[in-house]
Parts: sequence; structure tokens; C-alpha cells
Amino acid sequence: MHGLSGDSVHLRFALPAEPLRRYVTTYYRTDVVCSVRRPCLEDWLHPEWANIRFLGAVTAQSVIGPGSLVPCPAFTVTGPTSRAVRFRLGSGHSWGIGLLPLGWARLVAARASDYADRFVDGAADPVFAGFAPLAEALAASGGDHAHELALIEAHMARLLDGPAHPAEATILALHTALVDPETLTVADIAERVGMQVRSLERLSRRAFGFPPKLLLRRQRFLRSLAQFMIDPSRKWLGTLDGAYHDQSHFVRDFRRFMGMSPSEYARAPKPLLAAAAHARLAAAGQAVQGLHAPTP
Repeated sequence: MHGLSGDSVHLRFALPAEPLRRYVTTYYRTDVVCSVRRPCLEDWLHPEWANIRFLGAVTAQSVIGPGSLVPCPAFTVTGPTSRAVRFRLGSGHSWGIGLLPLGWARLVAARASDYADRFVDGAADPVFAGFAPLAEALAASGGDHAHELALIEAHMARLLDGPAHPAEATILALHTALVDPETLTVADIAERVGMQVRSLERLSRRAFGFPPKLLLRRQRFLRSLAQFMIDPSRKWLGTLDGAYHDQSHFVRDFRRFMGMSPSEYARAPKPLLAAAAHARLAAAGQAVQGLHAPTP
């Protein structure tokens, strides 16, 4: 994607091998070349599941929710989010791995809620030690796309080669219920999963990062946002999920999750996310990571 300013953005998404699709959404590479008029591109990322990002020599800054931008480490781990992520990205190429809730539960020996709405230096946190060799290998690589993708694929296959998580079936059932537009209440989820609400709350915080009530609210918001991202020419009213009572209901959710009004978001430049939505849709069938359904 090329803008009038001379900036260029190229995003490539790759699906993991079939057995890994219940754990990982996509592997994705971002190539950015900034124009001489500005050293970085700025955008807003919507709420999503956890991501492991390998920035290499790329300069990046980010903040989740309100506040000032802070530098991102070369090996950044972002937990599941319920707030917009404002970020700036300089020239260069970087890689990311999107983790589904079951992927977090399987690979990270910590509750997702402990990392919700925050990012950390993966190299400094021992719970992400399993990804450290991959971060080092990518940092030492020459930048060839196929070679680096192969490094990621092989490393993830090794990490996920082993016994299933004890609660794997239950986490999958919970996730499947969440992404179903017919699931409207926590009671609906509890009935489908076959759990008491209190036990459901504990599992939801452990693997998904948030209580199920907030996750349901986030899902209906993301379903509406995805429709707009695919076709920004549509009016917001034409993108609203069926779970919304009216437009004001949607506007309240928009402010909660994005920190701005729908009209403010519509006017804001989206040099990276507009390209990402279409590239992700073409490669993985969903415009945003939070709408990926786990493979049974």
C-alpha cells in the first residue's frame, strides 16, 4: 500500500499448520518504509487476543488505552486487550504471532488476566523463555521472508509438540461459544460449556484474560468494527451487530473499547490497519484477530 506521502506498507499473513490452528491465528510480517517527511507511521489497533512480536531493529512505540507512548522492546509480548492500542512504527520489517486463548493456556505458565491490557519485554520475563530462541534466530536472520517464516513455523511446532492442555476441550468450547453471534449472555455460555458461572469466570480470566461478560461485549463490538474496516464507505448503522439495541448502545461500546467516537475513528488515518484488515481477510477469512474461531 502506497500513500501520497511516499510511505509504503506491506503486510503478509500466513496460517499455521492445521494441527496448530486451535492455538495460533496467524503468523504475520509487516514491512514499512516511511517517507522522508516523517520517521514513523501511527495507527490504532483494536482489542484482540495476545500477540508475540519480534521487532528486530524496527523502532516502535505504543500505549494501551489513554496515556503517553512508550518504547516497545525488540521482543514484545502483548496480552489480550480490551482497549485500543495506539502505536507508532518506523521503517523496517517485523514479525508477529497471534495466540488464541488455548495457545496462551498451553504455552504461557501465567494467567492471561495478569497480562491483560499491557505489554512486556519477553526477553526479561521468564514465562516467555520458550520464545527467546526464536527471537534470537529472527534477530540474526538476513530478512528473507520464506526463511524467517520457516523459522517461526518450526519453532511453534516444537513448542506445541506435547500433551494437550488439561482443560483444552473446555477452553475450545468456551471460545466457540464466544464467537457465535447467537451467544448473548454469560448464562448462554455456561449452559453450552456445562460449567457453573463462577468456574467459568476463573477459566475465562486464566485463558482469555477477561470475564465472559466483557468478552461478549467485545465480540459484538468487533463484529461491527470488522464490517466497517472491510468497507469504510458503509454507514455505521449498516455495520451494527444484531446484539445492539440501537446506535447509541454501539457508540458507548465504541468509546469503551477504542477511546474515541465512531466518527473520530472514521476520520483518523489508518495506514497499517486498513491494509491489515484486507490482507488478514484474504489469508485467514477474518478481518480482525478477535473473530478467529478455533479449529476443533
